[in-house]
Amino acid sequence: MTGLRLGPLLRYADGSCATVWVETSGPCTAEVRCADGARGKAGTFRVAGHHYALVPVDGLTPGTATEYEVLLDGASVWPPPDSRFPPSVIATPTDDEGMRVAFGSCRWAAPPAGGKDPVGPDALDTLSARVAADPGGARPDVLLLLGDQVYADEVSDATRHWISGRRGLDRPPGDQVADYEEYTRLYYESWLDPEVRWLLSTVPSCMIFDDHDVVDDWNTSAAWLADMRATDWWQERLLSGLMSYWVYQQLGNLSPDELAADPLYAAVRETPDGTAALREFAARADADPPSVRWSYRRDFGRTRLLMVDSRAARVLEEDRRTMLDPGEAAWLREQIMDGRGDADGPGTGDGDTDAGRGAYDHLLIGTSLPWLLPHLVHDVEAWNSAMCGGERGARWARLGERIRRGADLEHWSAFPSSFDALGDLIAEAGTGPGAPATVSVLSGDVHHAYVAEPSWPGRAPDARVAQLTCSPVHNSVPLSIRLGFRFGWSAPARALGRRIARHGRCAPPTVSWRRTGGPWFGNQIMTLTLRGRSARLRLEQARANRDGTNVLRMITDRELTQPG
Repeated sequence: MTGLRLGPLLRYADGSCATVWVETSGPCTAEVRCADGARGKAGTFRVAGHHYALVPVDGLTPGTATEYEVLLDGASVWPPPDSRFPPSVIATPTDDEGMRVAFGSCRWAAPPAGGKDPVGPDALDTLSARVAADPGGARPDVLLLLGDQVYADEVSDATRHWISGRRGLDRPPGDQVADYEEYTRLYYESWLDPEVRWLLSTVPSCMIFDDHDVVDDWNTSAAWLADMRATDWWQERLLSGLMSYWVYQQLGNLSPDELAADPLYAAVRETPDGTAALREFAARADADPPSVRWSYRRDFGRTRLLMVDSRAARVLEEDRRTMLDPGEAAWLREQIMDGRGDADGPGTGDGDTDAGRGAYDHLLIGTSLPWLLPHLVHDVEAWNSAMCGGERGARWARLGERIRRGADLEHWSAFPSSFDALGDLIAEAGTGPGAPATVSVLSGDVHHAYVAEPSWPGRAPDARVAQLTCSPVHNSVPLSIRLGFRFGWSAPARALGRRIARHGRCAPPTVSWRRTGGPWFGNQIMTLTLRGRSARLRLEQARANRDGTNVLRMITDRELTQPG
């Protein structure tokens, strides 16, 4: 009998439909049946010897939460008969209820050795336990995972042992992931965690990659990419990373309508083995990045989420270096301005524009890398960009490249024109008739959490704008990171940064900002609660009790729509 290998993951969900992702042990028809009569089915597709299905579920009732089961060829496989968790549900909140958006990044999924977790309690596990303990209580309406869902370059001892059993570790990439099959091992290790498996079955999720989903510092620079392409292992690693990301993460980001219009999804499903079609797609994404868009948009009532690819969409040539290629930048602007009452760009007319109200009350820009960093870090990255671009000559350019790779200087501030362009776009989106109440840039990556708020000389957006950074969900936070980021926000560090920027002849940024919360260190989750035009932020950290249980402890709880 065909079994359930991984999942189910509840991915897309709106007022009337949803998608549920599964991996199965063989070809079959996967079916989702809801207690209220809503249902859907889909045949599996095959990639690299693995079988998957993304089941569309129609006929859901807005404002309800209905239990569901998963069947393979008519046999029930979920929930397991011995499950200690409540039944999985598909919830369809209404606009009147508002919504809760939980987010974070950087989850190293290695199981604790001997019962002791070396990096502390997993915030996602702990969130799952709290939701399961009170199924009727408050829970996230959507979970945003902002990068580093798997660590292809930092595997657990168990995975290292498994890799050594299928190939030697004496040749590159050694004990790092080498191919598609090894990527599947990472997802099993991460998503078969019982708490996480149940949480992802009952809370919709949106995902975007960051560097460790492929390799640390992925697409740092043109020189870095040339060095990687000169190795004999990089091509297989990259194609496998993109292929597995499309199967395990990207498919579930898309709505049923987008899936129906996706030629790759059709090609993979229509052939007995979709490996070649998917591999050709990944090769095209590598050779011609602007031809593939990983970014996407989701509208939740009057909240708009734009998940932005800040890794694969980069232009890396030093003389025209940008975080987003021109097509990606145009797409981002179009999505932000769509439905704005005062927008010059295309609009749908769906918003209450006659009353000066745009199509959304809250704009969420999900980008794995923070836009606003500690001032010293920002200035060092801007200086480094100038050095690598030849501002002080060839010797400084060579030194700058070494520093860039060694210190991971590749955030938005390392792309100064893109940093300013994003700031200008946010200010424009937050100003005038049709402006949302809040614009929040949601990020991770930097292994701590903080809130920073920008201001623009000579202009004051009507929207409350904030950089909200939350990382890690489950990873180590070395003392050097704690000390470095605490100092980076300080007044002496700011003065030092200005001196460094002057050496690089860096133009001052078009926006200034101040830290209004943090830095906070630990395994943590942020939640935005959005109701009408109000927004409230809550940060919680996973802590271990003396009795061995883990809890989420509130670190900060504040209104974002009131002046700080």
